[in-house]
Amino acid sequence: MALTFYTNPQSRGRIARWMLEEVGAPYETVVLDYQGSMKGDDYRAINPMMKVPAIVHDGQVVTEGAAICAYLAEAFPEAGLAPTPAERADYYRWLFFAAGPLEAAVTDRSMKVEPNAEQQRMAGYGNFDLTAAVLEQAVGRHPYITGDRFTAADVYVGSGVSWYTQFGLIQKTPVMADYLDRILSRPAYKQAGELDDAAAAGLES
Repeated sequence: MALTFYTNPQSRGRIARWMLEEVGAPYETVVLDYQGSMKGDDYRAINPMMKVPAIVHDGQVVTEGAAICAYLAEAFPEAGLAPTPAERADYYRWLFFAAGPLEAAVTDRSMKVEPNAEQQRMAGYGNFDLTAAVLEQAVGRHPYITGDRFTAADVYVGSGVSWYTQFGLIQKTPVMADYLDRILSRPAYKQAGELDDAAAAGLES
């Protein structure tokens, strides 16, 4: 089945690229630029939000990084990245925690938006310090986010931890550092990074 990946190497597309390399299925890459092709009619027909990443798999469109990770894990079960029944609760819990409360908390903090006590009741993450503490507890309970085995949830959660700690948005505690050491040593992560770095160099040339 045909698999096409739409991305920009300086975007959340790096998450999907890592997942694609973990899966190991052949795919075509379409690199989009922010001011041109990403806003063009052809791509707007795929993602009206004009955001990347997106994949088209046998005619089916999937957008949003967490959804792409979960979809690819199920579409290619031979990669062993989907959850077992025992892992399913933690898999979905932390996958969507990272996509929802965690990203919202970090985005607000980076834009210097701090909800007051009343606003925290409306905010899905409550407050930043609580969200960061829960994240640290989650990655410190087991070697991987669902237990003793790497899954697609680690691609998404780990990408967030890596990005946020790299730019000082979340403190890189010893627990966070240990988790990153485990997941970022994977060959698929390194291969994905090389492909994205090469694509970025192509855009700059």
